[in-house]
Amino acid sequence: MPLKVYQYPKCGTCKKALKWLDEHNIAYESIHIVENPPSKQELASLIEKSGLPTKKFFNTSGKKYRELGLKDKIKEATDNEMVEWLASDGMLIKRPIVTDGEQVTVGFREELFGQTWK
Repeated sequence: MPLKVYQYPKCGTCKKALKWLDEHNIAYESIHIVENPPSKQELASLIEKSGLPTKKFFNTSGKKYRELGLKDKIKEATDNEMVEWLASDGMLIKRPIVTDGEQVTVGFREELFGQTWK
């Protein structure tokens, strides 16, 4: 199965990640995270497989995150509430999310991509 890359075309980090995948001849399916955000079930599965805490899936530098005051709300929120928020708006999700159905990476760090996707 080719990798699925949830990304936003205007995102600089996403562009770097896609360029890295292209340079390493790694096939992927690009999914526009705002037009086709992952469902609650998909998000829950991605979070579980990533091994990361749910709060690591938030785009904390995004305008929407600040507008909704999530920095304060997130401290008291349950995982279920956080997944609800993430599923409600693709702009809240840290990107890119890359998965092969088993492994998941969030964001782009060249070292991590090299370890995970080569």
